[in-house]
Amino acid sequence: MSKLDYNKIGLKVGLEIHQQLNTSSKLFCNCPTQLSDEYQYTLERYLRPVLSETGEVDIAALFEWEKNKKYIYRLPAISSCLVECDEEPPHKMNEDALLIGLAMTLAFKGNPVDEIYVMRKTVIDGSNTSGFQRTSIVGLGGYVEDEEGVISIQTIAIEEDAARKIEGKTDSVTYNLDRLGIPLIEISTGPDIHSPEQAKRVALKIGQMLRLTGKVKRGLGTVRQDLNVSVAGGVKTEIKGVQELDLIPKIIEYEAERQLKLLEIKDELIKRGVNKDFILQNYTFKDITNIFANTQSKIINNELKKNGKVYGIKVPKFKGIFGIELMPDRRFGTEVSDYIKVFAGLGGLFHSDELPNYGITKEEIEKVKNELNVKEEDGFIIIVGKKEKLELAINAIKDRLLQALEGVPKETRAANEDGTTRFLRPQPGSARMYPETDIPPIRITNSILEKAKKIIPPTPEEKMKELLKLGLNEELAKQVLVSPRLDTFDYFVSKYSPKIPPTVIATTLENTIKYVKSEGGNPDLITEEVLDTTFNAIYNGEISKDSIAEILLHYSKNGGDIKSIIAQYQKLSDSELEKIIKEIISTNKNELLSKKDKAFNIVMGRVMSKVRGKAEGKKVAELIKKELENFT
Repeated sequence: MSKLDYNKIGLKVGLEIHQQLNTSSKLFCNCPTQLSDEYQYTLERYLRPVLSETGEVDIAALFEWEKNKKYIYRLPAISSCLVECDEEPPHKMNEDALLIGLAMTLAFKGNPVDEIYVMRKTVIDGSNTSGFQRTSIVGLGGYVEDEEGVISIQTIAIEEDAARKIEGKTDSVTYNLDRLGIPLIEISTGPDIHSPEQAKRVALKIGQMLRLTGKVKRGLGTVRQDLNVSVAGGVKTEIKGVQELDLIPKIIEYEAERQLKLLEIKDELIKRGVNKDFILQNYTFKDITNIFANTQSKIINNELKKNGKVYGIKVPKFKGIFGIELMPDRRFGTEVSDYIKVFAGLGGLFHSDELPNYGITKEEIEKVKNELNVKEEDGFIIIVGKKEKLELAINAIKDRLLQALEGVPKETRAANEDGTTRFLRPQPGSARMYPETDIPPIRITNSILEKAKKIIPPTPEEKMKELLKLGLNEELAKQVLVSPRLDTFDYFVSKYSPKIPPTVIATTLENTIKYVKSEGGNPDLITEEVLDTTFNAIYNGEISKDSIAEILLHYSKNGGDIKSIIAQYQKLSDSELEKIIKEIISTNKNELLSKKDKAFNIVMGRVMSKVRGKAEGKKVAELIKKELENFT
């Protein structure tokens, strides 16, 4: 549990939930919404920012342009056309996607807009061939009810998904155009969330409502949560690309801690007499390559062998600042390091609060201090790499140090797997949005609204009644109702019920996967495809439903081919079972005669230990009872 008092620190969180819609075609063309790694052609582009209607250049676009990267696009014939290549104007907006957006607006008690205008949002990181993403607000207002209060919904939008990133290099990025243009719904809440757990609950409720439509895509990468987090005295920080619901509380907790520590650093620097002019006048650097001519540091040696240089940077009155931990295993020095990784393409930096280390000796450190004229209260940074990259890094470091005087910089950050975050880019400004001129506005008529009303999802209470009617007990039904796998459950029930009872499907999704994790398996390996293959084998009578746990545990621990593992659990025939039962009764005849009242349990236990996963317990019990009727 966090020690933070979230009310006291003024925590505010807003959510942006993005979910791919399961439409037959993309948002602005007729290409199917399916991914494909097979491609016939590629195209290459460089993207550049342009002036907005206000005569400004968006800071985030400028940032991406300065990287000077080439973008390579793979064109799968099955799911891309000239629209994705930005060689043909977009077609009319997909009506199904529009109706889903309107239905969700009504479901959250919001107000559909009278007329829909498509806007262009400047994005030149290569994820859109055109240099912008098309987005349309379809609804305003609405709310989500939570046990801690009502959470407002600001906007509901329909937009096109970005291209799928395949590979990133120093000077280029490769994308697949199969995902570009798949319809996304974006639901944005107000900054009304005041605790990490509340954020998770609200994200779950919004996701639950989307899944209840039965019109969203399932699986990894189809849903993404962005978080906007701030504390009193800080600024709104955007955290992009959170895919795991369970990670939301930890990310928010860590971000709150980070902002509080950055505010403490600001106060400490002011106390030390550090201001903008002081940094600009005293921030100095030198080429100190000669000091490390015979160094034992492998990192520095590797760069020197590639004709790299070593620069030392004096940072006055920063002693102890770089080593302050902001999040687990991430210090202020890490924040500065993130900037030079992004802005200059360097691998990182060394700072005074962590040295000597990394093969850098105490003697080398003393020489660096003397060369840079570092005093007792000063800090310093060492960077190594190509000269042109070092010069970029010097400015990036200076900018980040100046931002330390403001406390929390206005950033967009990316989520790491452990719940920490890293600098991604500056936050975009108001200059990034402008009207789409190739698509006429869409007037929302009563006819369109009537169509939308027909696909409004059931309420959770209505869905609960449906689950109970399927035969699930109340506890299992509640698990399914709040599960991120709700739509997966519906899919498998529609495909395999009644031959596979809904209870079996629900138990597998909600309990068996947890069992796999508790037994040391990797539940992430159990994808929808793996489950589908397993259920299909049960449906076709190849294996028993009692084998599900054993098969999934085996697969989650060893990987491999799921079909080969299933083959090891092929269902035993009645004759094979009868033979095994007779052998066990014969082998244990004396014991069974002396314990006639426990004979069934003894035989059942020993048979099941031998045939576990290859026969259903109900069938085994029937055959044992039949054999024991004639046993004397």
